[in-house]
Amino acid sequence: MYKQIGVLTGGGDAPGLNAVIRAAVRTATGEFGMKCIGIEDSFEGILGDPKIIKLTKKSVGGILSRGGTILGTRNRGSFCKIVDGKLFFPEMPIEEALENLKKLEIEALIVIGGEGTLAIAEQFRKHNFPVIGVPKTIDNDLSATEFTFGFHTAIDIATEALDRLHTTAASHDRIMILEVMGRNTGWIALHSGLAGSADIILVPEIPFSFDSILAKIQEREKSGSKFTNIVVAEGAVEVGTQPIYLDPEALRLGGVGSHLRRRIEAATGKESRCVVLGHLQRGGSPNAFDRMLGTNFGACAVRALANGQTGKMVALKAGEVITVPLKDAIENIKSVNVEGQLVRTARDIGISFAAPNEAKL
Repeated sequence: MYKQIGVLTGGGDAPGLNAVIRAAVRTATGEFGMKCIGIEDSFEGILGDPKIIKLTKKSVGGILSRGGTILGTRNRGSFCKIVDGKLFFPEMPIEEALENLKKLEIEALIVIGGEGTLAIAEQFRKHNFPVIGVPKTIDNDLSATEFTFGFHTAIDIATEALDRLHTTAASHDRIMILEVMGRNTGWIALHSGLAGSADIILVPEIPFSFDSILAKIQEREKSGSKFTNIVVAEGAVEVGTQPIYLDPEALRLGGVGSHLRRRIEAATGKESRCVVLGHLQRGGSPNAFDRMLGTNFGACAVRALANGQTGKMVALKAGEVITVPLKDAIENIKSVNVEGQLVRTARDIGISFAAPNEAKL
């Protein structure tokens, strides 16, 4: 049994991070008699002059409903680089990190984060340091778990936004575009588009045709619906083009919504507006599902360490929290299945994905 474990959060913030921290600390200190150390600012906190705080049952009191992370986080660490247009996580200064962990008497780590953060956690496993990962991303793109915490809160926010845009679009006979996050996957756009009654959903997995967008708008006009609601994932691409970046050097996606607004307004003559939801999807209090999932993940991560597991990630499978190898969690990105049930259902009820062939329907 470990006497003292460390907890850190990495990558972008997401609703439910504090729920995981709280559950891990309460389980470790209460059920297993371990001490907990919080590592601040992701892996940066164990490099150079360490930045840590003691975590106790009292110190995590009242944080279940809080957004963000009490430990701070980083999604572009000092050792992360962009190589050939891709974000690259090279070997971090692992020997320095391990030496600091030894000095701090931290015997194992719980690492809470997404693909990049867990890739760094895998480096600790390769150096035989006990580590358990917890999957976090609002994008829901980790293949080894059915859901990541933060995702359901993000789609709640996006769905509410679509509900509100629906009424103003109908009142003014406008075309309203909602741009949502998701990086190179369309899970947020797909779920919120279904729940929020979008007319067109644009996702990276289905390259869109601008003619198909216009065809759907014209179809609605002919049927008497003088407005159209479009939800577009930030990584959505037109056939034969590349994703649009707000900051290409930093690989920061964004701008596809505004790009489409200008083209649609010019092509149709209809007044069009774009709303970029941005970090509103990340901030604020987690919903009930993400609080429960984060709590389950945090408790199960500690239990896995106590039971001698390492190099694993907790994951949700068929309603149960299990552990899977870290390498399985980071090898593949979970993309929207273009032939899957959610896409079929959307098409069944008349939602367009603006695929090239849809312009001919």
